[in-house]
Amino acid sequence: MTSTPPPSSLDPEIAARLKRGADGLVPAIAQQYDTGEVLMLGWMDDEALHRTLTTGRCTYWSRSRQEYWVKGDTSGHFQWVRSVALDCDADTVLVKVDQVGAACHTGARTCFDEDVLVADADSGVRAADQ
Repeated sequence: MTSTPPPSSLDPEIAARLKRGADGLVPAIAQQYDTGEVLMLGWMDDEALHRTLTTGRCTYWSRSRQEYWVKGDTSGHFQWVRSVALDCDADTVLVKVDQVGAACHTGARTCFDEDVLVADADSGVRAADQ
């Protein structure tokens, strides 16, 4: 991204509350609305958040491609927005979605299924030790 973000139609009251990183982005956690399953983490700037709030589909900023992407446009694995909230510090967005298909670019249901570091927090046993 450039140091000057592109103009956005995001509500100025929301924009004023956001605490962005130096790159102008905030992390956006996608969570399945009915099960609470954490699906993925993406990045949003003001315009991506505006598009997410107004279209009902998750729009992210691709840091590697330096462009907006709407979840599902190329994969068919859509995220239909059910709610959007800021965390208490206004530096992270939580988007509760109805996920259709895989959320992860690898084809997995979530981005957090493959590399479990702790299997059972109550037992203190790491997955690698099992």
